[in-house]
Formats: sequence, structure tokens, C-alpha cells
Amino acid sequence: MPKILKFKKPKASDKHKGKGLCREGFHKWVVDKQSVFDVKQGRLVTRYRCSRCGKTRTTST
Repeated sequence: MPKILKFKKPKASDKHKGKGLCREGFHKWVVDKQSVFDVKQGRLVTRYRCSRCGKTRTTST
């Protein structure tokens, strides 16, 4: 007889855990270590990534 797996629907609190602040615009920005600096149009650009939701942004220095 095959092994039967029980599938459980994730709760809404588990599904959106840690993203409440990001929805309101309060991201937790950290410098992206994969591409710390990138040359774009002759300027030095730093790439940031939110540690909670994964959204990225770039700023020029």
C-alpha cells in the first residue's frame, strides 16, 4: 500500500509572515553582496535588496 501524504493549506499568517512592514513601505535594506558595485552610465551604483521580501533598488553615489 502506498504511503499517503497529508497536505495542509498554509495559514494566512504563515503565508505573509515578515511582509507586513514591507507592504507599508518599511523595507529592511541590505547591500547585495553578489553585485556590490556596478558601473552604469559612468556612475558608481550600489544595489540594495530587502532581506524580508526580496525587492531590489539601486542608488548612485
